[in-house]
Amino acid sequence: MRIALVTLFTLFAAEAVAHELGVGPDDSWTSLWAAAPLALASYAYAVGMCRLWSASRLGRAVHLRRATCFGLAWLSLVIALLSPLDGLSTQLFTAHMVEHEILMVVAAPLLVLSRPLAPMLWALPRKVRSAVGRALGSSIFLFPIRKLAMSPLAATALHAVVLWLWHAPSLYTAALAEQPIHWLQHLSFFCTALLFWWALLFGCGRREYGAAIFYLFATALQSGFLGILLALARVPLYPSQGIAAVRWGLSPIEDQQLAGLIMWVPAGMVYFIAALALAALWIRGSSAYIHGENCYDLHAR
Repeated sequence: MRIALVTLFTLFAAEAVAHELGVGPDDSWTSLWAAAPLALASYAYAVGMCRLWSASRLGRAVHLRRATCFGLAWLSLVIALLSPLDGLSTQLFTAHMVEHEILMVVAAPLLVLSRPLAPMLWALPRKVRSAVGRALGSSIFLFPIRKLAMSPLAATALHAVVLWLWHAPSLYTAALAEQPIHWLQHLSFFCTALLFWWALLFGCGRREYGAAIFYLFATALQSGFLGILLALARVPLYPSQGIAAVRWGLSPIEDQQLAGLIMWVPAGMVYFIAALALAALWIRGSSAYIHGENCYDLHAR
């Protein structure tokens, strides 16, 4: 409950910041549809984590590393979806790009590493928890998602297709014009990123570990190429996005080029660093890989 109260206090306190930045009421921190799920998720995770720790003599059921990852993922989602950054994203292509990259290369991998499903299930009453667990394990509707989560190739391809489709001028402009489409864009970026990171970090066996590294490099290259196209374009590809850039001291083409650089360099570096980290762990022949079933079992320690 304390976490939920802190969340609500933060939302109300930040409303003044949004007002000072000239963010409209529809784009302010008080977007209830996003604030409520985040507050509920943090509360459920905290309750479930406490119950898991109580059920274990040494408190190892939910490790501090995973709890830290969840907290950082939650904070990054708040910054991306509930802060004035979301309002600025309708005015600056650069802010829009930062928002998207936070969802895809910061919040998504951190949430995957936190593995929050178990603590959240433990937040439920015992009978409900058992029923939900059985439903999740046997639901035919979740079968395609489970297949994607176990296939690095499919998850990587889906994430790439979604990324490029939403940067088509017609779809991107539609997302700027209609708020529901805008949030659908966010949801598709985030959900496919979750599948992508889960498939690479936990969905592959050790024999396919090299493939996970390859898909990380491939994703860095294809997203970097899209960033290069935006950064080196001589004309604005999304004219409606650049109209307000002048108020921030940028021309529309400068705003687009800066956004492209963000996708190209900082976001690309996340994929490269992740690939190099996995390669280093693979080469070391860590006992976590030898004795575990998942390709990133160091996070189970």
